[in-house]
Amino acid sequence: MTSDAGALLLRSTDRRLNLVPRLAACFDDQRDSRYVLHPVPELLAQRVYGLALGYEDLSDPDQLRQDPLFAVLSGKARASEEPLAGKSTLNRLELSTEQADRYKKISCRTEAVDQLLVNVFLEAHASAPERIVLDLDATDLPLHGHQEGRFFHGYYDSYCYLPLYIFCGEHLLCARLRTADQDAAAGSLAEVERIVGQIRRAWPEGEIILRADSGFCREELMAWCEQQGLSYVFGFARNERLRRLIEQPMQEAARQHQESGQPARVFTEFLYQTTTGSWSRARRVVAKAEHLNKGENPRFVVTNLTSQAWTARCLYEELYCARGEMENRIKEQFSLFAGRVSAETLCANQLRLYFSALAYVLVHGLRRLGLSETELARAQAGTVRLKLLKIGAQIRISARKVWVSIASSYPYRFLFQQAYQQLRS
Repeated sequence: MTSDAGALLLRSTDRRLNLVPRLAACFDDQRDSRYVLHPVPELLAQRVYGLALGYEDLSDPDQLRQDPLFAVLSGKARASEEPLAGKSTLNRLELSTEQADRYKKISCRTEAVDQLLVNVFLEAHASAPERIVLDLDATDLPLHGHQEGRFFHGYYDSYCYLPLYIFCGEHLLCARLRTADQDAAAGSLAEVERIVGQIRRAWPEGEIILRADSGFCREELMAWCEQQGLSYVFGFARNERLRRLIEQPMQEAARQHQESGQPARVFTEFLYQTTTGSWSRARRVVAKAEHLNKGENPRFVVTNLTSQAWTARCLYEELYCARGEMENRIKEQFSLFAGRVSAETLCANQLRLYFSALAYVLVHGLRRLGLSETELARAQAGTVRLKLLKIGAQIRISARKVWVSIASSYPYRFLFQQAYQQLRS
């Protein structure tokens, strides 16, 4: 018996994306092949599939290594014979460094994993889109031990890491682990340069817009976008000078609120240049003068998009506010255990973050290829896992096949069948 029969959908998705084999190509294995029982693709499949199915701890494989379905997922030639790798072997994989050593002979080339994430995004489009929006954001991964780079972050009121995520819609393009003793935008320019360069080599034309909150409103990022012909829209932290510039719109919003009793918004825009010289030029700032029941709520964004292409209201409400969807994508990383950064070294925790990111890519591939036009097409990873992956089934092993029998009373069997057919079409 197994409780993970829905993982067959993940296996079909993996075959469509060719994900785990390409991930394995990002690792260098310097073990003596004469004594290797568990090749790298098998180890990676165990880890990535396990995270997608809800097994966050390395102690779980000690129970699952005898599961014939996991053997099928991991690519074992004979599912009923040799067991899969246990926790010690997988732990050595996760503790591997960028350079193989005497005790850990498997090393990961992080630049290859970064390229793989972008390649999966590019391959998801039959043709180059006219416009793409890259969302940047940082989040906190709380630390409960003395991991390398441990630092107390005042905003999050805890010891944590501060990883950088970059998405394009639902596609994950970057998951970079960083220490919390630096600015939220630290290293973002290098990541954006790498990603945009890879995208431009595949799609020379088309508009690229960078979108982020005020933590990324930095001169180096805006100036680079202007030099490279990219557009941007960043949140802009309010200050007393900005508040004085929108005094009249704020009064108008207060008047409308008093008359209607409902929240009122008035939009305006102006050219703004910092007095400290931190900006190299004057830039377009769009302001939302809003009055709520609790009082004033002004907001500002800075952009190089023109008012002819995007009016002030459309820029804020339709373009900038749409970045809130990225918060849902980051929450999905936590449902795939990106927060389990409990290894001692920063390198090992980056590898764990990659495994969670690849588990997300696998689940998102299932949504995109197998669940399109179904009720779960926009479901979060946890919902997909609960309804489609965690399914009880009976397993029978013959000389040539592994038979998986799902109960006919399974409530989502027609949805499962539709997803399976779409993945194999």
